[in-house]
Amino acid sequence: MKFGLLYEMQLPRPWTEGGDHQQIHEAIDEIELADKLGFDYVWANEHHFLEEYSHSSAPEVFLGCCARNTKKIRLGHAVVLSPPGYNQPARVAERIGTLDLISNGRVDYGTGESASRMELEGYGVDPKQKKAMWQECTEQTANMMVMDPYPGFEGEFFTMPARNVLPKPMQKPHPPIWVACSRRETIHAAARAGIGALAFAFVDPAEASKWVTEYYDIIKSEECVPIGHSVNANIAMCTGFSVHEDEEEAKRRGAEGFQYFGYSLGHYYVYGHHKPGQTNIWERFKKAQPELEAVGAGRGVGTPQQVQAHLQKFADVGVDQVIFIQQSGKNQHAHICDSLRLFSDAVMPHFKANEEERERKKMAELAPFIEAALARKKKMAPMTLGETPVVVAYGSNILQTTQDSDAKSSHHAAADIMMPLQDPLSPAAE
Repeated sequence: MKFGLLYEMQLPRPWTEGGDHQQIHEAIDEIELADKLGFDYVWANEHHFLEEYSHSSAPEVFLGCCARNTKKIRLGHAVVLSPPGYNQPARVAERIGTLDLISNGRVDYGTGESASRMELEGYGVDPKQKKAMWQECTEQTANMMVMDPYPGFEGEFFTMPARNVLPKPMQKPHPPIWVACSRRETIHAAARAGIGALAFAFVDPAEASKWVTEYYDIIKSEECVPIGHSVNANIAMCTGFSVHEDEEEAKRRGAEGFQYFGYSLGHYYVYGHHKPGQTNIWERFKKAQPELEAVGAGRGVGTPQQVQAHLQKFADVGVDQVIFIQQSGKNQHAHICDSLRLFSDAVMPHFKANEEERERKKMAELAPFIEAALARKKKMAPMTLGETPVVVAYGSNILQTTQDSDAKSSHHAAADIMMPLQDPLSPAAE
């Protein structure tokens, strides 16, 4: 089983000068440590306007820094918001390709629709159409990373002409694609699309077993038609994380942060009433805390032995990766680092024994099903040499169409400067 770390960049009030600066640099230090300790993934979310819950609005910048300072840990978007109101598909393809090159092929491309009213309305995204937007834009972003040139697209939600989207990623055909899942139905949708499921719901091992079984049953069925140009058969689930030799100390260091994570998530997605710049979520959380569920070893908070037993239940039902929520609430940087070290020393070796052999067997079993799924995909037709349009530089057209006399004078002056630079083979130079 693989292990990842999730970064929402939570920063509860009251805020102090330099709080975001300190938090970002502590997160970078934690990821550098996790890379050295053998953790497999770091996942950085994209959120907007979600005060206290997530200040991670530019994960591509954050992950770019992490790429430069790490060697092995994979760099995951959890997730890029796919509706074009947030991110135009070509810009996503460009950023993913660039990050993949910087990191020497360590990127995982997580996708998602977005769900909070603060974000959707802030960017003018229609919540009734966001699922269809995700489908259209994710598929076309994958096409852009593969096709040379991309033949252009006229869709329901975005349109662009033929262009060669650069740079292409290092991983071929493109980095593994994932989608955020919070319900059983989205797990099924992930499998039908042939992509990894980032299950951000907190489920017990019995429920996880059902999700895993159903996910892989669909991967192996004719329902699986890849949205991209590869199949990423993986399912990841989240849990809390605080490890200490003393159980009560582990709870003291990490239980409240995990409670706050759940409360603040509910504030923006379920029950909250929020005034931008004014509402104090931490204050509300502290008032509600006595009524909240206690967090302990069953949620990844406890001694190494307790946490190992908790994770073993997920491994036994076939979960491919567990993602730890350790940067939450007011959890302290030093305590997070202590947990990472202790987990690496006392728990991780148990799950890493014979990992490569297990992965090899899994892929061998899935290989014929993946091959069949890729054969079912209807790929976008490439452009032939004769179909590729000629894009004429603005300079030639502007000189011919401008009507303003003053503008004519400026353009003629520009033409005199540009004349020696004209392509002798272009129609304008004849």
